[in-house]
Amino acid sequence: MVELYPNKKPNKVGIFSAAYNHYRNLSLGGQILCFMILGGVGGLIIGEPAKALQPLGDLFIKLLIMAAVPLIFFNLLAGMTGLADFKAFKRLLLSIFVFYGTTTILAMITGLFVMSLVKPGLGMDLTQDIGSTVDEIPSIIDILVGLFPENIFAAFASGNVSQIVMFSIFLGIAAILLPEKRRKTLSEGFVLVAELLRMLVNVIMRFGPLGIGALAAATLGQYGSQIFGPLSLFILGIWVAMLLMAFIYLVLLKIFSEHPPLNFLGNTIPLWATTASTCSSLASLTVAFEMAEEKLKIPHDIYSFTLPLGAQLNKDGTAIILGGTLLFTAQAAGIELTLPTLFPILIMGTVLSMGSGGIPGGGVVVSLVFIQAFGLPLEVAAMVTGIYRLLDMASTTVNVMGDMVGTCIISHSERNSFTTREKYDF
Repeated sequence: MVELYPNKKPNKVGIFSAAYNHYRNLSLGGQILCFMILGGVGGLIIGEPAKALQPLGDLFIKLLIMAAVPLIFFNLLAGMTGLADFKAFKRLLLSIFVFYGTTTILAMITGLFVMSLVKPGLGMDLTQDIGSTVDEIPSIIDILVGLFPENIFAAFASGNVSQIVMFSIFLGIAAILLPEKRRKTLSEGFVLVAELLRMLVNVIMRFGPLGIGALAAATLGQYGSQIFGPLSLFILGIWVAMLLMAFIYLVLLKIFSEHPPLNFLGNTIPLWATTASTCSSLASLTVAFEMAEEKLKIPHDIYSFTLPLGAQLNKDGTAIILGGTLLFTAQAAGIELTLPTLFPILIMGTVLSMGSGGIPGGGVVVSLVFIQAFGLPLEVAAMVTGIYRLLDMASTTVNVMGDMVGTCIISHSERNSFTTREKYDF
């Protein structure tokens, strides 16, 4: 066969067009990963001059933090005011809060413990002066008193997240005690604002590829290839911590419920496929309802309350990432976290994880706030957002597994005391 145009070169425009179309078809996480790789390679090649891109990355971080505080505030209010009659469910509320709070602290400890063994940040050797105040730890009484705001507007102005969350919890309780009609009106308003702020985060995340790419270029341009080893160890450490937390859940399930762990996992396979693919506790909630009723035979009066509450407040996977990212960043900055520092870390980490939205990448925003609260450099934590999808798959699965295990345990406990109908005053 005779070639009509033997000297014709490949159409470069066509190649670039095909590559661009392929890029547009990628998910946001895929686009961010592409820009992170391109930025990282460019930073390694260019070297120190790549730091000129730092302001672009800093702007992206500022935009995320800008949306973080109101998002956490209205998410918590939307979740609390969406509850049913507070009097009818006060015992159930206390039980599930104790479980969620305990497992969240356990998750934080697990993330910190595994990361202290893996030590991924030691290979980065950040030596810049960051002015950290992590070692300046006040007394326990001061910490507890400091959780409560004297002036909520001052707390919002200063970005004091722990005080804002504490205020939102009290405000949520007050809203629940209002007459039902007024409470529902407030709830609809809070839900609407929370949806608006989640949309704001989605809009900001559209700039994620450029922002993360710029941060990757600037960081790798300054610190070089030393980032790859630590980042790989960080991912490994987080996944190990997630698996360890899942094992803890199954042990609790075995001890405190009638559900055999292997049967529990087998009966809920569709749920874990949903959590891994959507990376959203809220998106997985309808599947969780179906599994709880049809596969696990949990009473509707229980799972219809505990699962939505867990989707909003119980974020054990996020707590692991928060603790792991904080220790990773501290190691990279050459700061040693001593035992006295663990108390404020656990308190704030638990509060922040409960305030993160049950949406894909919801932990990205709160992790940046968490790192900033302890005066640590945001550059390293921001790099984590580039590979967050790899962490979010496991994180969301652990979040929802905690909700389901807690629901099974509470259901078993209630069945052993009273029937569901006898317990509540309907």
